[in-house]
Amino acid sequence: MIRVVLADDQVLVRAGFRALLDAQSDIEVVGEAADGQEALRTVREARPDAVLMDIRMPVMDGLAATRHITGDAALAEVKVVVLTTFELDEYVFEAIRAGASGFLVKDTEPAELLRAVRAVVDGDALLSPGVTRRLIAEFAARSKEPAAAGALDQLTEREREVMALAGIGLSNEEIARRLVVSPLTAKTHVSRAMVKLGARDRAQLVVLAYESGLVRPGWLG
Repeated sequence: MIRVVLADDQVLVRAGFRALLDAQSDIEVVGEAADGQEALRTVREARPDAVLMDIRMPVMDGLAATRHITGDAALAEVKVVVLTTFELDEYVFEAIRAGASGFLVKDTEPAELLRAVRAVVDGDALLSPGVTRRLIAEFAARSKEPAAAGALDQLTEREREVMALAGIGLSNEEIARRLVVSPLTAKTHVSRAMVKLGARDRAQLVVLAYESGLVRPGWLG
């Protein structure tokens, strides 16, 4: 059973998400929060598999709440999915850099929401890869922080290649087809790259791919 916490200051939004999620046989909403501080408290108590986190909330915003959750070793297994009204929102990128596993636009189709929750908990694919990739690329291109290219030195040539393909949004199956290896082998390379670079999940691996210069905006492999 996938356990989910909903964090949004709009009651109707939470009610809609709860009705959809609770109707699934494999998903259960185990808590709700109307602000970031309450979200953090609820997550610590409920220990869910995933949090649907709105960014703009009172008391503590979703960005700060995400940093607290992803920075807590006791909550390492909790996946944060950021909810936003607009696809190109600079706070979404900051949330992903802070450890969020991806994002969803609030008016996304119900089937996509369900797919996304299951996918992020499974950890196999980045949410909304095409849009998330464009978002990361746009803000990585404007980043004033120094490139982290040196961090890639610890990767093997194959791991760098796999990381670059993950960076442009390819799934493990697509990477496997591109490199003519098994999906399990592709997944193993992705996992090893994440461990070596200290990436919390695939979303952060994509961020590192752009920030290190391994992948550049517009590059399609």
